[in-house]
Amino acid sequence: MLYSSCRHLLSSFPMAASKPHRLHQIVGASLLSSSKKPRTMATDSTMKQEFTKYADYLNELNDKRERVVKASRDVTINSKKVIFQVHRISKDNKEEVLAKAENDLAAVTDQYISRLVKELQGTDFWKLRRAYTFAVQEYVEAATLCRFCKTGTLLNLAEINASLLPLSDQSVEPLQINVLDYLLGLADLTGELMRLAIGRISDGEVEYAEKICQFVRDIYRELTLVVPRMDDNSEMKKKMETMLQSVVKIENDYHAVSLKVQNISWDHRRNMQK
Repeated sequence: MLYSSCRHLLSSFPMAASKPHRLHQIVGASLLSSSKKPRTMATDSTMKQEFTKYADYLNELNDKRERVVKASRDVTINSKKVIFQVHRISKDNKEEVLAKAENDLAAVTDQYISRLVKELQGTDFWKLRRAYTFAVQEYVEAATLCRFCKTGTLLNLAEINASLLPLSDQSVEPLQINVLDYLLGLADLTGELMRLAIGRISDGEVEYAEKICQFVRDIYRELTLVVPRMDDNSEMKKKMETMLQSVVKIENDYHAVSLKVQNISWDHRRNMQK
């Protein structure tokens, strides 16, 4: 009886000693849990609203990019048609061909450039430049080609941008062609002028070809001074190489025909003297 009583008493000591330890664990756990900030629904809702705004902005930008690409495609195609119309020029139909080309260019401006302007006005249109830059370059090429064939002068950037202002809403920032796109279009112009000059030489208009040759030389000379000062000139450098080839091609054909004409004239004089 005594043994069993002592054993029972001794066995009760560990249990009594474990209670403070367990109490300490429970109190510590409750203190740690109370130190954590509760996660509120308001914070989750605010974050969700912000990311919804970002998603809506990106979706709208992508949709706008698609519309700009489609409008740019129409501008490019119809600007090329204007250039093809100009190349139909000859001695006998110059005024008629140029009038048709100018009407076609006006249609491109009113129908297709206006659609591009409406999509880009009032926005950070530089963000979408890659979507419309080639269309703008083609339009600049067509417009400057028409101006040269009509007046023998260069259509400058200020004049082109002034013609775009009536297409824009006056209450928002209008789309304006930047200097780089204008110069890239001007570089492409020299290739079309080279084709025009060779056509005029074959048609016997040597003086007109000489005028074209001088005009292309002037553009090339001025651009050689501008391009080294440009920050992003990698694409322009490639076009400068092509431009130089156009200048050389015009000069070679022009001088070849000029020498031929001089030889014919010299032979004619010698025959007259005989």
